[in-house]
Amino acid sequence: MRLATLAAALLTALPAQAFADGEKAGAFDYYVMALSWSPNWCRLEGDAREAEQCDTDAGWVLHGLWPQYHRGWPSYCPTVERAPSRQMTGAMADIMGSGGLAWHQWKKHGACSGLSARAYYDLSRQAYGSITRPEVFRSLDKAVKLPAAVVEEAFLKANPGLKADMLTITCRDGMIQEARVCLSRDLIPVPCGRDTIRDCTMTDALFTPLR
Repeated sequence: MRLATLAAALLTALPAQAFADGEKAGAFDYYVMALSWSPNWCRLEGDAREAEQCDTDAGWVLHGLWPQYHRGWPSYCPTVERAPSRQMTGAMADIMGSGGLAWHQWKKHGACSGLSARAYYDLSRQAYGSITRPEVFRSLDKAVKLPAAVVEEAFLKANPGLKADMLTITCRDGMIQEARVCLSRDLIPVPCGRDTIRDCTMTDALFTPLR
């Protein structure tokens, strides 16, 4: 993959721990939006949890919208904002798979945005809608093995405003895991920080079809 050599070099230079808990809310540089391919997540862990999401035909779902530093990321930030209600988190299930995930994302990442829970979820929904998810993957009728680079190219083709350094594809346990898009605070695609560029270099990653 085009960025593989650069990514490997950068990763070797990173400290063992490139994140921080309890940082100041609202103090970050950009967002990473993580889109998870639901059928693969279900196969990896969702089925074992009997997750409701795995009984649907969900494709690319929103894992989260994560405040990020140019190097590292904050998490579990103290905030004066009220925690989201169950109704508020439940309303995110259509794009996140479950209200439980929406709650966890607020607690770990949303609180670091400096936004209210409502504003954070609204921004997350806006971010999700700003990126076109390639339709080609929804037409699969059987599991296939493919290079992770193919997934990246599909996203780049579907989103002319994206460049290769604004997107990374991750793998887990031999399967395509997520597409991660780097966005400004105004949700404009931007180059990813050095610790976000961790492209999967697999040439035979498993990609399972919709259920």
